[in-house]
Amino acid sequence: MELTLRFYDALQYATGLHAGQARKVGGEPYVAHLLAVTAIALDYGADEDEAIAALLHDAIEDQGGIAVGEEIRKRFGPAVAAIVEGCTDADTIPKPPWRGRKEAFLASLGHATPSVRLVVAADKLHNVRCLLRDLRQHGDALWKHFSGGREGTLWYYRAVADILKKSELTPLVEELDRAITELERLADSGK
Repeated sequence: MELTLRFYDALQYATGLHAGQARKVGGEPYVAHLLAVTAIALDYGADEDEAIAALLHDAIEDQGGIAVGEEIRKRFGPAVAAIVEGCTDADTIPKPPWRGRKEAFLASLGHATPSVRLVVAADKLHNVRCLLRDLRQHGDALWKHFSGGREGTLWYYRAVADILKKSELTPLVEELDRAITELERLADSGK
């Protein structure tokens, strides 16, 4: 598959939206996460709309809510906007309480399109890989950075994997499941 100038426009747009934003634990520029999620999605067969949505998957949630969603729709079309919306657990500021937000997202994930499931799986896989790295480096102090703490974070990622496994067991979902199992094992060994 060839990426067109539309993808590179989305890359520039995503970089601008997330400029100055950093990852919770390691402090890496947030764009590194967006690029990693996009690379994973492309590795597992994403088309251009899905790749663009991977770049923009956190834009509504983290960078302006509904207004950013409308801008995405205008710039990149309804298919990309629908995928990004499907990956979003909050479009308001301030965000609703963590647990309720996550439960609502999980309820919608079971009915999500294959494109949404692909981007969500790529996002969660990259997040879990980072959690594994950070847990090895920082130990249990890692969990203080997460609203759900240790228990909530582990619950959420396991629930995502279980829902995705019911929808369609793909090599990406299998890889996500293995990574979460490793995270659970490592987190339990540090108790």
